[in-house]
Amino acid sequence: MDNKDIKKGMRKRKAVQFGFGLLQNAYIKGFLDKSIYSGRLKKLCVPGLNCHSCPGALGACPIGGLQSLFDGRRRQTGFYVLGWLAMAGILAGRFVCGWLCLFGLIQELLYMIPVPKITVPEKADRKLRYLKYVILALFVVVLPLAYRGGSGSGVPFFCKYICPAGTLEAGVPLVLLWDGMRGAVGGLFLWKSTLLVLTLAASMMIYRPFCRYICPLGAFYALFQKISFTRLALDKSRCIDCGRCTAVCKMGVNVTHDPNSAECIRCGECVSACPEKALHFGYDGRVRPADGEA
Repeated sequence: MDNKDIKKGMRKRKAVQFGFGLLQNAYIKGFLDKSIYSGRLKKLCVPGLNCHSCPGALGACPIGGLQSLFDGRRRQTGFYVLGWLAMAGILAGRFVCGWLCLFGLIQELLYMIPVPKITVPEKADRKLRYLKYVILALFVVVLPLAYRGGSGSGVPFFCKYICPAGTLEAGVPLVLLWDGMRGAVGGLFLWKSTLLVLTLAASMMIYRPFCRYICPLGAFYALFQKISFTRLALDKSRCIDCGRCTAVCKMGVNVTHDPNSAECIRCGECVSACPEKALHFGYDGRVRPADGEA
């Protein structure tokens, strides 16, 4: 395989990411009428991170829905979301992150900007990757469960205080579109805007930093990575230990040692890079014959 195969695969994946992003934010009327869609589709969660309050959003945010599990008034909805996300994790793992998440695409496009790149030291990188699991446990589970707002309902801590995707997709458009929202801008919006700017700036220098270190949805899907149906299989009889697969992995996965690492987003670039076709990207992880073989 050469660079043409890798670039062709990248273009295909980005086209899918972009198309899916448009599909889940196809409520154009929301931008024109300054409204938020509240029809039946809003009861369903999209698989990737996408803000519920975006004027174009047709579906609900999975993290926002997951936090509703700890809201006494919406417990039934919360359990439905948990089941849906668990099913997505079992079927696809972090394939969702690599192919269906709009905010992941935005980070990738920013990384293409020709600015000096930063390589996070391996030791620090390894420790920082656990941060997303801490955020999942603390801001999505523990705090919404332990703290109740003035109305007695759980507070969506991650969406309210952290999520840069929500700020980009909902906060900024709402402030720009609605005059009434501008008067309500205060310290919280400034805080979240600062987090957004830092995330976007970091994305120019580090490949998908939010996905690596912060995203609780990626952490949730990573829990299913080893058992998901969508897997990578390595044919060790073909592998020549050339290291090309690991060299092209922007998520820092040692592919030959751990092809189904929790950090793998199933982008498929390692499969395209393998000169011996030793890697197979499929739905059950079994080794298959290379093209042209019985």
